[in-house]
Amino acid sequence: MNPYPLKSIVVVLLATLLFGCATKEKTGTVVGSTTGAAAGALIDDGGAGGALLGAVVGGLIGREAGEELDQRDRRQINQALEYNPTGRSSSWQNPDNGRSYQVTPTETFQSNNRPCREFRMDVDGQRDDVRGTACRRSDGSWEIIDRSSY
Repeated sequence: MNPYPLKSIVVVLLATLLFGCATKEKTGTVVGSTTGAAAGALIDDGGAGGALLGAVVGGLIGREAGEELDQRDRRQINQALEYNPTGRSSSWQNPDNGRSYQVTPTETFQSNNRPCREFRMDVDGQRDDVRGTACRRSDGSWEIIDRSSY
């Protein structure tokens, strides 16, 4: 097992992570690539080919994870579910990823002695991109218990 190709790839990816990543998407890509490279090298018995393939696949997966909702987006969703009457939308744009969101509660009901709301979320203008159900936790936050993308 030759550890040098793996070490070189990990050093380059970590340097990129430390000095070049300003967004969650980039961070997810680098973390995914680093993890994928390590896993690929192990599978390929230290070979550079396995590390390279693992880095590419891991980077793609990490990029998708980095594009997910951040804490600011979750707060906006929580506020819409807590305060908006049924049918009233809340809209915002995430300054970090440039995506725009609109959340609209569509129905309110009780389930297991806690308030729940069905909602729809439009992402980047795609109507009904996500539909889901959320219920309020005992701490006042909303937990998404069912979600489907279209």
